[in-house]
Amino acid sequence: MAESIQSSMPNSKKIVFGIYFFLLLLMALCPPFYLGVSGSKQLVLGVPLPIFYWIANAVLVGLGIWALYVAEGVSGELDNEGEPT
Repeated sequence: MAESIQSSMPNSKKIVFGIYFFLLLLMALCPPFYLGVSGSKQLVLGVPLPIFYWIANAVLVGLGIWALYVAEGVSGELDNEGEPT
């Protein structure tokens, strides 16, 4: 039973992170999302909204990669590079 739970975990992790990164890809590459904010003169934290859009997308990608690294570390999928073989 425990083996079946562990074998299904990587599949669910792949699905969750796959959807997350696919949505970020859509956010970066689909014109309707960006065109909704382009040309805006509004400031967000002192940065124009179109520039903040790209900064937010980059930060979300970085957080997603970090979360995936942590998830793989918790599940024991990372190689220990510092240990001798």
